[in-house]
Amino acid sequence: MSLTSEDAEPSEQRAAARPAAANAQPGRVTFNRLELHRILNLYGRMVADGEWRDYAIDFLKDRAVFSVYRRASEVPIYRIEKDPRLARKQGMYSVISATGLILRRGHELERVLLAIDRKLAVV
Repeated sequence: MSLTSEDAEPSEQRAAARPAAANAQPGRVTFNRLELHRILNLYGRMVADGEWRDYAIDFLKDRAVFSVYRRASEVPIYRIEKDPRLARKQGMYSVISATGLILRRGHELERVLLAIDRKLAVV
């Protein structure tokens, strides 16, 4: 026996009408898929090098923060922040060190991550 839309409970009707991409809470700043892909690629390379060991992602009302840890019990050594309020000013992306020093800020995530992304160089 199948349920028709008339037989379904109102909460089930609302859940079915909701698009799958609307899982994020309204009023929260998040990283999109491409941004997370770039950040996690960098994170994976640094873990493989043995420099980073843990991370945390915080989605706040005013900004999204990706924190990188050398050990889980420490303060983050780097924070990658996305703050849309600064999009028209200095750029919404920034890399912040453990001391609170802003290493780089800009409009493009790729360029901002160059502050902590060490490429191999021929010597």
